[in-house]
Amino acid sequence: MRKRAKHPEKTDRAETDRRKSGGNGNRIRNFSLSLIVMAGLYFHIPFCKRVCAYCDFYKSVELDRMEPLAEAMRRELEARRDYLGGEPVRTRYFGGGTPSLCPPETIGGLLARAAELFDCSAVEETTLEANPDDLTPAYLEALRRTGIDRLSIGIQSFDDACLKLMNRRHTAAQAAESVRRAREAGFGNLTIDLIFGVPGFGGDTLRRSLDTALALGPEHISAYHLTIEPATAFGRRAARGDFAPVEEEVSEAEFGLVHDTLTAAGYEHYEVSNFARPGFRARHNAAYWHGAKYLGIGPAAHSFDGRERHWNVASVTQYIGGAEPGSETLSERDRFNEYLLTRLRTAEGIGLAETEALFGAERTARIVREVRPWTETGAAEIRGGRLAVPPRRMLLSDAVIETLFET
Repeated sequence: MRKRAKHPEKTDRAETDRRKSGGNGNRIRNFSLSLIVMAGLYFHIPFCKRVCAYCDFYKSVELDRMEPLAEAMRRELEARRDYLGGEPVRTRYFGGGTPSLCPPETIGGLLARAAELFDCSAVEETTLEANPDDLTPAYLEALRRTGIDRLSIGIQSFDDACLKLMNRRHTAAQAAESVRRAREAGFGNLTIDLIFGVPGFGGDTLRRSLDTALALGPEHISAYHLTIEPATAFGRRAARGDFAPVEEEVSEAEFGLVHDTLTAAGYEHYEVSNFARPGFRARHNAAYWHGAKYLGIGPAAHSFDGRERHWNVASVTQYIGGAEPGSETLSERDRFNEYLLTRLRTAEGIGLAETEALFGAERTARIVREVRPWTETGAAEIRGGRLAVPPRRMLLSDAVIETLFET
């Protein structure tokens, strides 16, 4: 399991594209009963000052186009005001790119416009992804006034040499200071991102990063395994033969170290790459994993209305110019595969009775039959009528899921 996606929309989209599994949505036979009665808003801010060596997501370095982009995003909010079907918005998320390059007044303007067009009266979580060196005291103070109440800080490592290899623009000291500043500014819900599986930076280096993270006391930690993608600096180096992924036994050891260290410190390992203190699971992320509707605003953003996926053009210029989104109606097979893909990434897994009600007895019986080799080795468990991958074995979740996919 080699993930490096920060945001669940990105993770799910990458997996969907790779496996051609589609997305989760309503089945005619009352599939909507499995959907959470809530909705999410996602704002994609694609701008970056520097391109990280591992990142293959859509981004742009044309920072001078921030305001034209924000205006286009406000227009899209207006045009798609009926997309969520009147469901209340419970979570809002600014992802990127680097949303912390966006002026607080622009962020506040987007949130205010969204509140005029959607029912945001019961919002439970509003997250902004941030780079550590953007989080100055003045920026944090202004950001608090916009309604942002949760920060996702992209630290990745507390080792300067590792950060340099990944072409990150902050230092380990700046990373730690950003967390302390966020606390001083009044943010009580912080998550930090870490990356493991980086060649040459496992073992004691990874252990020190984990220890430093724990000492800072974030409510949530996301720990992703590095994936070397072709269209990245790491991918180009790999093609030349001077960079390679870590061996599988190293992956397993580092995943185990992350799991053991964080769970021993009181964090719940509730999804493949996510750990939370009690009461601090990522609500926006959980909505993706459990089939909630969401509207994605901005270039390359994806949306899901319960039956169809929609996605915006991956170009700032074309997006500002009003390019129409693409769309895909999901087949029953797509919905079944997406159901497995998202739910078997979580500690709760799938309920077999629910699966039978949604997708039929034949499919459910096939799941139980075909997962048996994994349950016999302990890589999957059926307990209390639920099938799940134990958190300590979640490195194998992709393999378990692929066994059960319909092709």
